[in-house]
Amino acid sequence: MIENVYQHFRKEERPFIDQVTGWIRECEDQYTPYLTNFLDPRQTYIVETIVGKRSGIKIYSFGGYQTAERNRLYICPEYFIPKQEDFDVSLFEIRYPIKFTKLSHGKILGTVLSTGLKRDYFGDIISDGERWQFFICDSMKSFVQIQVEKIGNVTIRFVEKTYLDILKPIDSWTIVQETVSSMRLDTIVASLFNISRQRSKQMIESGKIKLNWSEITQPDFELGVLDIVSIRGFGRLQVQEIEGKTKKDKWRIKFGVLHK
Repeated sequence: MIENVYQHFRKEERPFIDQVTGWIRECEDQYTPYLTNFLDPRQTYIVETIVGKRSGIKIYSFGGYQTAERNRLYICPEYFIPKQEDFDVSLFEIRYPIKFTKLSHGKILGTVLSTGLKRDYFGDIISDGERWQFFICDSMKSFVQIQVEKIGNVTIRFVEKTYLDILKPIDSWTIVQETVSSMRLDTIVASLFNISRQRSKQMIESGKIKLNWSEITQPDFELGVLDIVSIRGFGRLQVQEIEGKTKKDKWRIKFGVLHK
């Protein structure tokens, strides 16, 4: 059974697949819900694919707001319907001297991860262009509040907010239909950001590109559905849908693009 699941995904995703099958088994054997930490869109896709049409199991997701990229999943018996508070998601706003300094997604993420916590304890980091907020697992909010007093040289504090106070993020994906010769990382980055393949390759090899928030240095890495690629200085892209091949054997892809 597990071998059949493996063949649909990448070799490096196998440890996560094993984790997911463990969560599902726990839910099936004990008839109890399982709440994940925050998962990225690719991981959510893997969970949904593995659960598939398994009878008796349902998945619910919540990341703090409707269009959240990173979500906590509730894997539960089908008779169970979780409430919003069951997802244990808290919202922090960052108080800092707005007139004298600027924050960025990278600086905020780097700071909260410097506490030693893993990425999956944190949800989306959002901004309206001036104010910044982020979502966090309830279990870690007190720890982070105590540990973090500065971002860079700037004194800050985290103030807990309710869902009524969520900012309207200024980032929104532009949907682009593109035909590419392959699903290679360097090919897609070059095509969507209008740079040479050689430059794209150099950026990847020098650590300027992240895949699903982790550094990647393989230009020939094959992208898949719901992968998110961050390109330093350029923006981000997401593989939203693989629509098939053209008569000339090229891939027709629907991408989301965020230009910096």
